[in-house]
Amino acid sequence: MADGGAAAPAAVAAAAAVAEAAAAASGGGAAAEPPAKRLCLGDCGAAASSAAAAAAAAAARAAQTKPAHGRLHKPDTLLDISAKRVAEKWPFEQVEERFSRIPEPVQRRIIFWSFPRNEREICMYSSLSYQCQEGEKDGEVPFNKGLRLLETGAIDRVLQVGFHLSGTVTELANQGEPEKMYKVAISFDRCKITSVTCGCGNKDIFYCGHVVALSLYRIRKAQQVELRLPISETLSQMNRDQLQKFVQYLITAHHTEVLPTAQKLADEILSSCSEINQVHGAPDPTAGASIDAENCWHLDEEQVQEQVKVLLSISGYYGASKQLHSMFAKVREMLRMWDSNGARMLTLMTEQFMEDPRLSLWRQQGTGMTDKCRELWDELGALWVCVVLNPHCKQEEKAGWLELLRKWNNMDVCPQEDGNYGNHINETPSITGIQHNSNRNQAGTRRTVFVRAIEACGLDWKDCHLRKIISSDSYTNQWRDGDRSLFDSQGRPLWLEHVPTACARVDALRSHGYPREALRLAIAIVNTLRLQKRRQLEMYKQQKKELLQKGSTTISNQEGWVGHPLDPVGCLCRTLLEACKMEDDSSVLFTDSISDIRKPVYQHFAIPGSSNTGESYYALALEVALIGLGQQRLMPEGLYAQDKVCRNEEQLISMLSQMEFDERLVQVLRKQTLLLLEGGPFSGLGEVVHRESVPMHTFARYLFKALLLHDPDLAYKVSLRAMRLPVLESMAPAGDGSHPHLVALVDPSRYPRWFILGHLETQQCELASTMLTAAKGDPKWLRVVLESIQQNIHSPSLIYKLAQDACKTATPPNSAPDITLLNVSLELGLQVMRMTLSTMNWRRREMVRWLVSCATEVGVCALMNIMQNWYSLFTPTEATTIVAATVTSHATVLRLNLDYTQREELDSCARTLALQCTMKDPQNCALSALTLCEKNHVAFETAYQIVLDSASTGMSYSHLFTIARYMEHRGFPIRAYKMASLALSHLNVAYNQDTHTAINDVLWACSLSHSLGKNELAAIVPLVIKSVQCAPVLSDILRRWTMSAPGLAGVPGRRNSGKLMSTEKAPLCQLLNATIDAYISTTHSRLTHISPRHYSEFIEFLSKARETFLMAQDGHIQFTQFIDNLKQTYKGKKKLMMLVRERFG
Repeated sequence: MADGGAAAPAAVAAAAAVAEAAAAASGGGAAAEPPAKRLCLGDCGAAASSAAAAAAAAAARAAQTKPAHGRLHKPDTLLDISAKRVAEKWPFEQVEERFSRIPEPVQRRIIFWSFPRNEREICMYSSLSYQCQEGEKDGEVPFNKGLRLLETGAIDRVLQVGFHLSGTVTELANQGEPEKMYKVAISFDRCKITSVTCGCGNKDIFYCGHVVALSLYRIRKAQQVELRLPISETLSQMNRDQLQKFVQYLITAHHTEVLPTAQKLADEILSSCSEINQVHGAPDPTAGASIDAENCWHLDEEQVQEQVKVLLSISGYYGASKQLHSMFAKVREMLRMWDSNGARMLTLMTEQFMEDPRLSLWRQQGTGMTDKCRELWDELGALWVCVVLNPHCKQEEKAGWLELLRKWNNMDVCPQEDGNYGNHINETPSITGIQHNSNRNQAGTRRTVFVRAIEACGLDWKDCHLRKIISSDSYTNQWRDGDRSLFDSQGRPLWLEHVPTACARVDALRSHGYPREALRLAIAIVNTLRLQKRRQLEMYKQQKKELLQKGSTTISNQEGWVGHPLDPVGCLCRTLLEACKMEDDSSVLFTDSISDIRKPVYQHFAIPGSSNTGESYYALALEVALIGLGQQRLMPEGLYAQDKVCRNEEQLISMLSQMEFDERLVQVLRKQTLLLLEGGPFSGLGEVVHRESVPMHTFARYLFKALLLHDPDLAYKVSLRAMRLPVLESMAPAGDGSHPHLVALVDPSRYPRWFILGHLETQQCELASTMLTAAKGDPKWLRVVLESIQQNIHSPSLIYKLAQDACKTATPPNSAPDITLLNVSLELGLQVMRMTLSTMNWRRREMVRWLVSCATEVGVCALMNIMQNWYSLFTPTEATTIVAATVTSHATVLRLNLDYTQREELDSCARTLALQCTMKDPQNCALSALTLCEKNHVAFETAYQIVLDSASTGMSYSHLFTIARYMEHRGFPIRAYKMASLALSHLNVAYNQDTHTAINDVLWACSLSHSLGKNELAAIVPLVIKSVQCAPVLSDILRRWTMSAPGLAGVPGRRNSGKLMSTEKAPLCQLLNATIDAYISTTHSRLTHISPRHYSEFIEFLSKARETFLMAQDGHIQFTQFIDNLKQTYKGKKKLMMLVRERFG
């Protein structure tokens, strides 16, 4: 491609020679052609002859080629071969200036081949790189819409005049709508569409379906398109009369549109001093671009900016974020096609990103942006690194980009790489791997999303060793000469650059359309990583004893590769996997929906020049992913950086999950897993890890699933090693070399903020659950996994979830339970009980119920065990109300199919538990204990005695009333009376508490004492008078007692008198006096702060008081005196006293 410009003149000359020879053979028609409208100097005879010979040789070789279907392939003519080359590289104006005379056949073929020939380029400019969601119309994808229009014959009146293509596209009518016809015009130059116009008024970044339809028609049916030379060539063949007629007819046909412009031009031409007469010649829109015009595809800059602005304003919507990611993917696609619009489009997008008004708001508030926005900014920064690392960009271009990047970087609102807007000083290494000095000023260490791209501008591709690596598969140090540090022991080249930077070079090569070069550099980087790992392992073996004794380590990699802004591991993996992907012949340019996307199919392709014949790109991709994921690395600071580590890890594992494992991949997997286990402080799965290193739970879960079928011992070993979560573990004592989970000794004053700790614990739980499920039926591994869970998982909720999952797995619906796994589930449940016994947990009651059900599945022994050890597992209330009650229930007896002996054993254990709980917490356990013990006389009496002993001190009136009612219900009225009396002694109902919750209990207790006899009644009256000061309640009690004779309950041994009790004698006389006193004191209390709206209520209160007064022998006199006293005392309340006089005189 680089020599196209030099070869083009020769190609034109060759084409001209061929055309002239053809014309001479046919009678010399070409000799009569008029001279070209633009002149140029120069002789190219020698070049023409050599180019013609070369073109003829190429044509001859093509003529000997047979296609796959067996028929002879007709080769291109020498004229077409030459015209193709010229059409790609030279603007037509330069062709005209370079050659004094160009035959018309040559002009026609150059113009013919100047239209784009690759449908993939049309697709690139007519569709974003994302799939339609289900339910969307396929027609909304412009490329597919254009394809359908082409297939339905909707294109008509297609005409190509020079470098201008026009036609009409008719859209079929929908129901109730007429057909729509759109005029489409396309300008093109050097196989690129330079401008488009469509009558549909499309307002989008890319071409509409009508432009696509016309373009595809021109590519697929080029021979059916009427082709004319540029209009200036046609005009040059007309005489004056013809020209005048042409102009007049043109104006007549479009007089309403062009007449003012035509008159203006006529005036300027007739004026000798006008500017139009100072220029030689006239413009021709059909003659192609000028020499100075930039040759690039049409891209509507305004629409790019407008669409990005709109999408950013609605970035909270998932579809908007997806479209922006698709626009970034489109930039990469353009770069891969060597299209200069890639950098141009990225610049436009970046300008809109920097103008996002939310940036200022986030900076002022000191808050971080949303995760979706952070991902977009990360991708933006990584894309700029790709752009500036273009291996063939001009120095002027790079200087222009550097100026733009510095301008954006210096803006206050520019987001920082770690997502912080505060005063945090970022100490992240630069793209070259150099750690920034934290002693510098803040401005010097502020790292924005563009800093890596700015630093990448200082990188180049001039290194001789690098150029040799990417230029050849056979570059080795076979003879062991030169700098041996640049090669490994087998002579394969190494690239010793900082790993993320080296991988950025690989990404740049891939993005700019150099896949083979990217692959060669990726292999050199992987070989370098292998050598570094071997050296690290040797170093660790020398220091292993000392490190294990100290139990401490440092991390040499301050910058982890997983979660890195440049994604080095993902870049290497994608590069290697692309090299071994099977191409699908049935694939289309653009799929309409996600369902059309097929899972990639990979196969082993040998690496050229590798001494290991079994080594392939496929195996190498797996190896580099395992190396990166297993790297021990510090957890970064900040919520976004930590979240990015997890997301990147999941993306890499998702990529690995698409790989189909065969024997070669299993060998790689086993080998790398063993190396990770032996890797010491350089591996996240080594014996010694730093306290703040990133946990390996998600990675280990993938390894476990992948290895389980091939090497179960290794699968369990690596997963058990990864179960640790050092940041939550206490530090091992120095010198304890036998400790299986050594962690680093760190400064105890530094407490890291792990924002994603909850997610990490969940992943740890998922790993444990996976191992438990796989170990079903294997007691040895189940016991080991259980011990690991008990040692490493610190969250009761997660252990509870594990216990539930294990129990569910152990008890399938239609088969016998796995008793070993059930015991593991029970052990985990018991651990949860112990962990949450002294803490508040809203799921505690649910956990207790589940544990009892799990123990029921295990058997009687398990139930006995939890009841005998209840004090270390449950509170007294839980033990009596849930555990003992459930164990002794009828459902449990039926579930376990117990015999009489087993039932008695369980009941006896439950009664013992109940008595123990009652002694520890009588208030909350007494009733449950009495209920559990009621079938055993000795136990029941014991429980009752415990309640009596505790009633005077540790129990409230509500619990005592409840127990009293229970005793009455069970047929023990005397005991119920005792409990009620004790409850009354704890009660106090004030004068204004006529809705007190205990009033019903008081009335019940009074009724109970009344039914027992006069003695019990006399004994309870003083308690009632002391506990209740509410006059209406006392009045109600008094009235109930005077309505019937006491002792009507029929208690054995008691004799009922059958006489009503008088209020003039004890004990009712005392209650009556207390009630009257209560009414008097309550009346004065209410009158102190009474309001007019309560007057009627107060009068009713006095009416009830009068009824109580009248129960006394001189009650009428007492009430009259009481009213007179009120009138005198509260005479200031005239309205109220008037109401009192009206009612009571």
